[in-house]
Amino acid sequence: MSDSEFITLAAGSVSPIVRGIDESQLTAPTPCTEYDVRALLNHLLFWGPSLVGAGHKDPVPPPAEDEADVDLTGGDWAKAVERNLEGLVGAWSRPEAWEGTTRMVSPDGVPASMIGGMVLSELVVHGWDLARASGQVPVWNDALLNRVYAELTEMASMGREMGAYGPEVPVAESAPTLDRIVALTGRDPSWKP
Repeated sequence: MSDSEFITLAAGSVSPIVRGIDESQLTAPTPCTEYDVRALLNHLLFWGPSLVGAGHKDPVPPPAEDEADVDLTGGDWAKAVERNLEGLVGAWSRPEAWEGTTRMVSPDGVPASMIGGMVLSELVVHGWDLARASGQVPVWNDALLNRVYAELTEMASMGREMGAYGPEVPVAESAPTLDRIVALTGRDPSWKP
């Protein structure tokens, strides 16, 4: 399976999670400790245009000055997140999106495959965050989880240096792949609200 196919699988698992969130759960905590559900949805909407632009090799600024400025009230936030997921699939399901370099926010070029791997990881990890916070049990493709685990094994230390991930949570090597993924990002796989 190719990376461009994995994006479709990842978004396909996150979409029902988003649809399964009740508005009353927007203030619920998530395993991503700095975000409640609303703030995590804001995070996805804030960075979505930049990640779509990176897939098209066309830098796009975020839609607001700050993540908190993305307003979920008064609109259909679930549809907005789903449109964002569709944009990510449209941009990153093209094999050429993963080739060469791209730019995102900074004028400096970075390997497109690194940004694409980050998109995959963000979808799985934040999808898990939202599912846990809202009491859902999503279904993930095993090959996708193996791909994300391989990506995070290489990139987690850089994520920790940038402050995006907390210290790795120890889990058994025999733990399910999803548990090992979230543990690499500093999340407790047994987290409950």
